[in-house]
Amino acid sequence: MANSIIKTENIKKNYYKNDIVVKAVRGVDLEVKKGEFTAIVGPSGSGKTTFLNVISGLDDPTEGKVWLKNKLLSGMSKKELSNFRRDHIGFIFQAFNLIPVLTAEENIEYVMQLQGVPKNERHERVLSILEEMGLKGYHDTLPIHLSGGQQQRVAVARAMVSKPLIIFADEPTANLDSKTSEDLLNNMRELNEETGMTFLFSTHDELVMKRAKRVVVLKDGKIEKDYKK
Repeated sequence: MANSIIKTENIKKNYYKNDIVVKAVRGVDLEVKKGEFTAIVGPSGSGKTTFLNVISGLDDPTEGKVWLKNKLLSGMSKKELSNFRRDHIGFIFQAFNLIPVLTAEENIEYVMQLQGVPKNERHERVLSILEEMGLKGYHDTLPIHLSGGQQQRVAVARAMVSKPLIIFADEPTANLDSKTSEDLLNNMRELNEETGMTFLFSTHDELVMKRAKRVVVLKDGKIEKDYKK
């Protein structure tokens, strides 16, 4: 496990619906090394988003263990887990989740503010990553004045600017057209190769699968295939 940045052991996650047990994840073992660009794929109901939520610490497993950076998540207090996510994890969601009353720059720098990064450094890092994401000059723009693709680029910039070890991306291209999706994925692949950040996607998008260096296929809450390209 020394070279692993993500490791899971026998992860299971059950839900209850009308007193019926729904077994969303059924004993998944997964190991991801630093710098991987990996897609967890499968049809709706395969358990991929549930599994991503458990790995990232957003949800607790019914059974099993998760290690991130050799830290056992279940061994952390809520405050420790919150601080760990703040300092080491970036999140990208299909709904963008930008704060509407904040500018692009203010949205992007939010995590850095929580980390205590000085204002001048925050500003420089925001301008730099906006340029990398093809959004130079948009730092003072509110989300309402950005297209869907531009909003998702801001969300990606927000996830990456604090230099986390891991980026978790849940269906990041779901609300984008194919051209915008291709451009965004190319940006993320380039940043992955330049920085060594680990990317883990939950997706059913063929474009993500094509660009992933590794694909993990889930079916009925279990790993059906796991291959590198």
